[in-house]
Amino acid sequence: MKRVAFLLVCFLFSASSSFAQLRDYGRIKLPALRKELLERLERDQAIRNEMIQKGVSNIDPSVADRMTEIDSANTARMKEIVKQYGWPGPELVGVDGTEAAFLLVQHAEHAFQKEMLPLVEAAYHQKKLQGQDYALLLDRVLVREGKPQIYGTQAKRFDQWKGHEPVFEPIEDEANVDKRRAEVGLPSLAEYRSMLKQMYFPKDK
Repeated sequence: MKRVAFLLVCFLFSASSSFAQLRDYGRIKLPALRKELLERLERDQAIRNEMIQKGVSNIDPSVADRMTEIDSANTARMKEIVKQYGWPGPELVGVDGTEAAFLLVQHAEHAFQKEMLPLVEAAYHQKKLQGQDYALLLDRVLVREGKPQIYGTQAKRFDQWKGHEPVFEPIEDEANVDKRRAEVGLPSLAEYRSMLKQMYFPKDK
């Protein structure tokens, strides 16, 4: 079964206070590009919300196909943007624009994600992206290479969950994962597990 990439804005923008700690760049240089990135993010999230509403336990093939088309188009455009500008940081597209760009990369193919990882890490250290952004992308790249993840952000496919309980990909030194998660502004693994369950199975009480 094909792995389906999900990441919703509600988690990224609410999981920690680090979003508010990003540098304020004031007036942005590329407002039209910011607008485009936000519109692309809106389509990215809309198709994923549609899939959740229809049920992730039995994914609708037509919705999955449309999601693949959207992701492919967004990846192609992100490659153009990065080639022209480098990483689209908040000074270019605003904080919300650069977070939108990050989400589009999260839903790209592995090769492009791996290529973007050094740029995302640099942006994190420069306080242009949240620590949780770097953690999410690093874990995703590692998992796709068959390696243990560092921050425990990657769950297995839905058909490998225990009912509606998330099951995570292998985590390096799992006993200390909550300490690492806190360092990048992520909630504990237990809280994250609860968030995932609520996000993807909202009808559960």
